This record gives sequence, structure tokens and C-alpha cells, in this order.
Amino acid sequence: MPETANPAPSAPIRFDPAATGPLSGIRVLDLSRLVAGNMLSLQLGDFGADVVKVEPPGGDPLRAWKEQGTSFFWKVYGRNKRSIALDLRREPAMAALWRLIEGADVLIENYRPGTLEKMGLAPETLLRRNPRLVLVRISGYGQTGPYAHLPGFGTIVEAMSGYAYRTGFPDREPVLPPLALADMIAGLYGAAATATALLARDKGEGKGQVIDLSLLEPIFSVLGPEAAIFRHTGAVKERVGSASNTSCPRNVYRCTDGKYLALSGSTQSVAERIFHTIGRPDMIADPRFATNSDRVRHRDLVDAAIGEWFARHASAEALEIMRAAGATVGPIYSIADACADPHFRERGVFVDVEDDDFGTMPMHNVVPRLSETPGGFFRPAPELGADGEAILAEAGLDGAAIEAALEPAP
Repeated sequence: MPETANPAPSAPIRFDPAATGPLSGIRVLDLSRLVAGNMLSLQLGDFGADVVKVEPPGGDPLRAWKEQGTSFFWKVYGRNKRSIALDLRREPAMAALWRLIEGADVLIENYRPGTLEKMGLAPETLLRRNPRLVLVRISGYGQTGPYAHLPGFGTIVEAMSGYAYRTGFPDREPVLPPLALADMIAGLYGAAATATALLARDKGEGKGQVIDLSLLEPIFSVLGPEAAIFRHTGAVKERVGSASNTSCPRNVYRCTDGKYLALSGSTQSVAERIFHTIGRPDMIADPRFATNSDRVRHRDLVDAAIGEWFARHASAEALEIMRAAGATVGPIYSIADACADPHFRERGVFVDVEDDDFGTMPMHNVVPRLSETPGGFFRPAPELGADGEAILAEAGLDGAAIEAALEPAP
């Protein structure tokens, strides 16, 4: 396993605004705030779409998420975007927004349901002015239903989706994810849906449409068949810590040096290899452990046998032995471990990108990797309103109209 030292940065990737990606020519207006919308537009921007962040005079609140005075979140999730600051309470700014909408392919918003309509931007109005527009509406619970009017941050839907109920140990409280998981998942779903809508528009009737993207439904979907299991068996899957009530063996095991390894034997052949490796081939024929279902029912006995073996080995030794045997095993990494791992750097899981403040800034690479039409790093995260004049000039506004639109409220 790697030393947990901060690696020396490699030659940084330089942003290239002249480069293009497969979504070049697609104009995205992102009126959203915080994570889900920024995650969505990041995916489109990484593959070459022209993403215009339409921000209020104070900026997207994501800019305020800082560590030691630096908005690392904005540097990462604001990349490959341009910024214009518009006070949409002012008529000249709204007029400028309409000009941008008329030339856009995609509009992303995450106002509370009903707010867009109050602003005079109801979906039917938008599509009448721009029939080819794909409108992505992000909300906590969706545009319809009893909870549609409620504010819905990711934390709340992570709780209500059933996800948090399944996370943690059975004798302790449910555990919320320590990051914006629901927002991230929704952003990824939203990017796929947007690309699908654009493809449908350009293949067929040439019409835009509305994408109703809640935070609740994407994270609920990762529970897989649990609703079906409950409906037809009455079973509610409970918290099992790092184990699984679907497959066994699967857990986290402590080694003699205090480090932890994660192990999974989700197929019969791998489970049998693990039993051979720990010196317990007898478990293969034991009816308590013969099949995956049997092992799940006797999970505590399986974990005790495997845990006893790991407790007699240092982590590096255990990792080597298990991997040599064809078992699926890996270390529990901190971010320091991941940054020091040669696979992460040689594979380019994260890359060093040029940065005005630090010289270089590690960021996750463009995901996923396309062999013929890859994404790229086209522009750094913009300062608030840095591109406003250029964006409005491209929309055909003249100097006086641009000045009026960008003028802040008194």
C-alpha cells in the first residue's frame, strides 16, 4: 500500500479554450445553485458544451463552501463554465436572460416548484419562445406530488429515500453520507437525461422537452429491488455495518498493524478461494456455508472465521496473499492514500490542472473515458460575472443594453 505522503505534482494540464469536445455547439444555461445542477452542467461542460452559469449578484452559494479561505468546490465544479451575473429582479436583466434563452439548447434550474412560473418563465412559455429547448427542473421531491412544495436538500431525501436507514450499524443510529450523495447521483442522472433529450430532439421531431429531475428518485433507485422484496416477502433490510445482507462474505477486516482491508466474495468461486486461503476448506462443504444464501444467514460465523485470519496478518501481507489467491480484496484508503497510489496517478484518476492561486490543483479527471470523442479541460472555474459582456455580445446585445443588463441593483 502507498505511503500517505502528499505526492509531488506532475506537469499540470493547461486549460485550452480553443479545444472542442463532442458537445461543442451545445449552449447550456445553468441557473441552478449548489451541487446537483453544477454536477449536471459539469458533465456537459467536460465534454465541450458551452455552459453559462447565470448567477445572482452574490454568486452561486457553492462559491461560499470554502476550506481555509479557498472555494475548492467551485474550482472543481465550476470548471469548463462561463459566468454572467444577472439580477433577475431587474427588467433589463430579465430581457437579457430571454435573449440567452432564445439561443440556448438547455436550461437548468432548481428553484422551488412554482417559482419559475412566478418569474414568467413557465415551461410552456419557454418552449413557445424556443421550441428546441431542453428544460431541466431540479427539485427535492419533483414538480408534482404532496411534497412538491417543500424545500428539499439532499440530506433530507437521503433520509427519506431509505438510504440512510440501511447505512450504519444495527445498534446505532442511521448514518447520513458525509458528502452530497443525493445531489451527485441526481446530477449524473440529469446529465444522461439531458443528453438523451438532445439526441431525441436532433434525431426526430426537433422538439425540446421538460425533464422533471427530483433528488429523491435517483437515490431511491440505488436501493435496487428492495421495494419488490418488501412487497412480496415483507422483509425490511436492516443495517449491517460494513457487511451485506445480500452477499457473503463481504466486510471490512482489521489487520495486526491496525489497518483495514475490504473483502468481497460475491460469487461462489471467489468465496471458495477465500475459504481455501484462510485455511478453512471445510467451510465449502458445510451446509451452513455451501451457498451464498446459506452464508448470508450465518454471516456472523463467516466473518468470525475470516476476521480471525486477518487478525494474524499485517495488511500488506494479507493483501498480497489474498490477491495471489484470486480473492477480491482492497485497502480502506483515506484521500491521502488515494493521492499517493501509483494507479490513481498513472491511470489519471485525478490530474493536476493549472491554477492561478496554487500553481496546480488536483481534480478528478473527465469521467467516463471515450476513445474517439473524449472530454477535456477547456476553461478554469470563472470569477463571478467574468464573462458577462462577452456572453451578451454573442447574444446580439449592444453596448448600452449590455451595460443596463449587467448593472447591479442599487
